[in-house]
Amino acid sequence: MSLPYYRAGSQRAAALTPGSIYRRGARRWRKLYRINGHIFQAKRFNRKAFCAFCHDRIWGLGRQGFKCIQCKLLVHKKCHKLGNKPCSNEHVEPVFKERDHHDPNDESSTGDVIQAPLDYPSELNAGDGSDQVPIEVNDNVEEPLEPVTQRQYSLNDFELIRVIGRGSYAKVLMVELKKTRRIYAMKVIKKALVTDDEDIDWVQTEKHVFETASNHPFLVGLHSCFQTPSRLFFVIEFVRGGDLMFHMQRQRRLPEEHARFYAAEISLALNFLHEKGIIYRDLKLDNVLLDHEGHIKLTDYGMCKEGIRPGDTTSTFCGTPNYIAPEILRGEDYGFSVDWWALGVLLYEMLAGRSPFDIAGASENPDQNTEDYLFQVILEKTIRIPRSLSVKAASVLKGFLNKNPADRLGCNRDSAFMDIVNHSFFKSIDWEMLAQKEVTPPYIPSFDGCDQDITCHFDPQFTREPADLTPDDPHFYITLLGSLLEQKQITPPFRPRLDSDRDLANFPPEFTDEPVHLTPDDDRVIDKIDQSEFEGFEYVNPLLMSLEDCV
Repeated sequence: MSLPYYRAGSQRAAALTPGSIYRRGARRWRKLYRINGHIFQAKRFNRKAFCAFCHDRIWGLGRQGFKCIQCKLLVHKKCHKLGNKPCSNEHVEPVFKERDHHDPNDESSTGDVIQAPLDYPSELNAGDGSDQVPIEVNDNVEEPLEPVTQRQYSLNDFELIRVIGRGSYAKVLMVELKKTRRIYAMKVIKKALVTDDEDIDWVQTEKHVFETASNHPFLVGLHSCFQTPSRLFFVIEFVRGGDLMFHMQRQRRLPEEHARFYAAEISLALNFLHEKGIIYRDLKLDNVLLDHEGHIKLTDYGMCKEGIRPGDTTSTFCGTPNYIAPEILRGEDYGFSVDWWALGVLLYEMLAGRSPFDIAGASENPDQNTEDYLFQVILEKTIRIPRSLSVKAASVLKGFLNKNPADRLGCNRDSAFMDIVNHSFFKSIDWEMLAQKEVTPPYIPSFDGCDQDITCHFDPQFTREPADLTPDDPHFYITLLGSLLEQKQITPPFRPRLDSDRDLANFPPEFTDEPVHLTPDDDRVIDKIDQSEFEGFEYVNPLLMSLEDCV
């Protein structure tokens, strides 16, 4: 089935963001295995589960087995091709051993489920996740879980001020830490949306990448994490200049000098992640923020893949449709190359003011307003570079947007990032100064006329919402990477003008105009959540403790 997406000419897209630059949500497409009518999906079992074919227990690290999403059949990965039992397409209710939560001597009180001797074992968590479900919350019903360390935060430590963003799985709020009166962003995720194994994995990955990114000049870092029985909370840096999407919707296109500056800083951020073995996988205008000085910061690490060494690959089908690389669409294994493709798409949007995959007249043809058609365009259509662009700009776009990842700019196994550094488009960039923030940004966000509203650079579709929580020389290369952690010394081309820490002039009013409150929880939903899945989620950045202890 084809899923609709909003194109430049669609009425829905135009209503939110006039023109061809508009917000798109990132998603994961789940990998399925079809055998004998079964549709298997890899699962991780926290309860006792047994293989329907060999009858041995399914155990081990990671996702140890497969589960049919139709009949709920459980099998080992090694067994899923061996059995000849066809899928019945009917859900067979398993037998559970009842447990007494008050009897400490009852072995079943550990949370394990004992499987009766049936062919259909008992692991029942079949949630397929949810695409772009809004998260709405109400702060008068939250109770923190029992603290697990001496230093923890809770929702009571923060004042919820304004909604500043929303993604496929979460809302983002501007909050103030009451003790220090410092402003942060708070990302809120409902546990009910991440009880599927793959979703739990990405939450843990996002937390780890946030920790890795902390205190990096071009990446949004993490302040702390905490949870309630129903929700997860990431407290992260508040970047006051808004995102590039918000600014692009007003500027339509950027001068080449501006686009070059942003692309160079983004390249440094991506290269840092790659050096840490992380594929970003969700580069887009929405995820590139501008700080008050005009420098960029990447945010939102929910699509990241960790543990990738040079030459390693992965295969998850995920991303924001307009930015997905051809190798992902072809079902091929891929590596860091997909991030350089996405940078090419983003750079094209900055220079041309539109997506490289916009089709003339598509809004009048419903068949061309589907993801399937968009993916076909990405795979097959030749990307046309506007004649108004310089030769160097056209060259770098052709390099990043090469459909063959082996020939793509930045993807040569030996020279890799140095090919980007040495490209003629970036010839005017002093990369060492850039890494130290010594280059003046081309634009500084202005906060004149914001009337103390520090969300004036944020999209109104967010800020109008209530602030509730819904649902060449190798030595140079080494020196360059090391300098990324040094003090910001490059002057950005644009510097946001801010009247106060609470100035939201650079944030969309559609978010900041929302009221700030949390909707009541459904106790029946909370009772079904396995809280052990989220053990160890709490976190406080130790580098920030000294700052708050001084207050």
